[in-house]
Amino acid sequence: MIELEGVPELIDPVMICAFEGWNDAGDAASSAVAHLDREWKGEVFGALDAEDYYDFQVNRPTVWLDGGVRKVTWPTTRLSVVRTGGDGKGAPRDLVLVRGIEPSMRWRSFCNEILGFAHELGVELVVVLGSLLGDTPHTRPVPVSGVTSDPDLARTMDLEESRYEGPTGIVGILQEACAHAGVPAVSLWAAVPHYVSQPPNPKATLALLNRLEDLIDLRIPLGELPEDARAWQLGVDQLAAEDSEVAEYVQSLEEARDTADLPEASGEAIAREFERYLRRRDPQSGDGSYLRDTTSGRTRPQRSPKDEGTAPEEEAESPEDEA
Repeated sequence: MIELEGVPELIDPVMICAFEGWNDAGDAASSAVAHLDREWKGEVFGALDAEDYYDFQVNRPTVWLDGGVRKVTWPTTRLSVVRTGGDGKGAPRDLVLVRGIEPSMRWRSFCNEILGFAHELGVELVVVLGSLLGDTPHTRPVPVSGVTSDPDLARTMDLEESRYEGPTGIVGILQEACAHAGVPAVSLWAAVPHYVSQPPNPKATLALLNRLEDLIDLRIPLGELPEDARAWQLGVDQLAAEDSEVAEYVQSLEEARDTADLPEASGEAIAREFERYLRRRDPQSGDGSYLRDTTSGRTRPQRSPKDEGTAPEEEAESPEDEA
């Protein structure tokens, strides 16, 4: 049952989702939503009934002490809201954060319940974050792809239309549920080096947040994440240097990546980085009133995803190009 009495009216809300499990290599996606919740002091307003969706032998509850009283925390999916427009810098926009664990059962009901919240809150766009293992070197920028199953959305926002066929996770199922419900939806995928897949991976989390920032045209406070990402890369550098075979393998990945990326080192990639630099240098200039027109290279007035019938994205390769 959806009860939203305690939730204020939201401004142009975007729903950001991430789920621990198969779609969350290096915990990069779930850590990105946790970062948003922490930096903007999200307020939890709802949770899905754990009995309906989780196998507790797979995702076990935990027991903890609260002033000597034993309490149980059940694995579930929680929803929180953050207000981002209170500082007067830029156009206000609120976020609905969905963070939990990939459900063990009843995926269609799970997605329908999340979409019920989206409808009641007036959500204009759903963005699902994911991360996957890939043949990518840790020394290069993390590839982040955007995927949509809506051909109009892909064309208007210069995204990749998913052609994936194969096993899927809750990220792919939720995106398809959004498509069937007529809700604009995008999924963003970060590629995590398969040879250093253990969490956390702050560099991949940072890359997802940077791409999300471009997507929803909203300046995201990064806190200590950039420094954590640099420390992570330095640590992996040191480990790789201690093993000649790993060092040689990383070098081969670097050469392959540099060759593949050479044609991309201009145009939209450079423009996007420059726009992000300007937005962070002068937050008031990033007022959300303009987006870049990827076909002409000029700026154009921003329109709601509802008006455009679209939303931004790119694609990765993975068990989830799909989204």
